[in-house]
Amino acid sequence: MTPPGDRGSGPPVLAIETATTRALVALGTLDGELLAVDEWEAGHRHAEELLVRVARLLAAAGIRRPVPGTLAGIAAGTGPGGFTGLRVGLATAHGIARAAAVPLVGIPTGLALAAAARASGAVTPDAEIALLLPAGAAGRYLVLDGRASLVVGDEAAGTAPPAGVPPGATLVAVDLAGRAPDGAVARGAVARMGLAAALMILGAARLRAGADDGSALAPEYVTMPRGVTAAVGEVAWLPARP
Repeated sequence: MTPPGDRGSGPPVLAIETATTRALVALGTLDGELLAVDEWEAGHRHAEELLVRVARLLAAAGIRRPVPGTLAGIAAGTGPGGFTGLRVGLATAHGIARAAAVPLVGIPTGLALAAAARASGAVTPDAEIALLLPAGAAGRYLVLDGRASLVVGDEAAGTAPPAGVPPGATLVAVDLAGRAPDGAVARGAVARMGLAAALMILGAARLRAGADDGSALAPEYVTMPRGVTAAVGEVAWLPARP
């Protein structure tokens, strides 16, 4: 865990990201500066450590518990990602937001990963990014210019790029070692190292612009629980503020 830096004159922003197998929690400023981050290999067991990691990060910053006045807001990654990881992350973000009476914003994980890839230099600033994520054991999920489409039944393709990647686009693959080109996997690893900083910059900007109450956050699932083939309707959350 990176220790908290100078918090400046105001309470920090808390960021939570659980869409990929590597989860993170972070603290930053309303200007988007990253102060502290804790990342760990969660696999598909995000619920086991998330609250403990959040509590430890807050305690290191001198926050015993999230009550009004201790946080400036919360930014949560909304995917694409697995059902359980996203559900745990967003439910935790909503619970803390209500306890601290602060605004909550959702940031698409695909958008933050693309921003991180560009900021790291893994992708040139003007390049079109085709982000590839796993969708179960065989499917792959393609995110292109904010549009996402599930690519299924492509296990026979091995590491070949899926159909739908435009010529000239730079492929960035996350959690797909052995299921995507090596160069794309390497770029994905670099992008994920910068995900906390990108999420903080995007989340802080949304909070400064005037966040909603968190009730409209919509997770983007790439996989559903076993036995469920599709999501029906929208996720309904209570407003973050009491």
